Amino acid sequence: MERVAFKMKLKPGCELEYKRRHDQIWPELKALLKKVGISDYSIFLDNETNILFGTLKVKNMELYSRLSSIEVMRKWWDYMSDISETNADNSPVTQSLEEVFYLL
Repeated sequence: MERVAFKMKLKPGCELEYKRRHDQIWPELKALLKKVGISDYSIFLDNETNILFGTLKVKNMELYSRLSSIEVMRKWWDYMSDISETNADNSPVTQSLEEVFYLL
């Protein structure tokens, strides 16, 4: 099991909408994430900077890396594109974070 951490940028004024959409995450997206082996997935918001910080565990990095080719994932990105910074294909602009400490 690998642990992954990343950050993204939320557009100003979209904090409540971002939370609302994730509170109502699509069942088919939730099922997909579990199917590819994602667990223990959390997203935190730094209200001062609008930076989102995500962490998750992945059983199979190969399956995880294929998420961008799955239709429901791409639809979610389209749905979220108006409230967070995105690339040209509407995928979120993410920056992987390097682990510097872990206490088990």
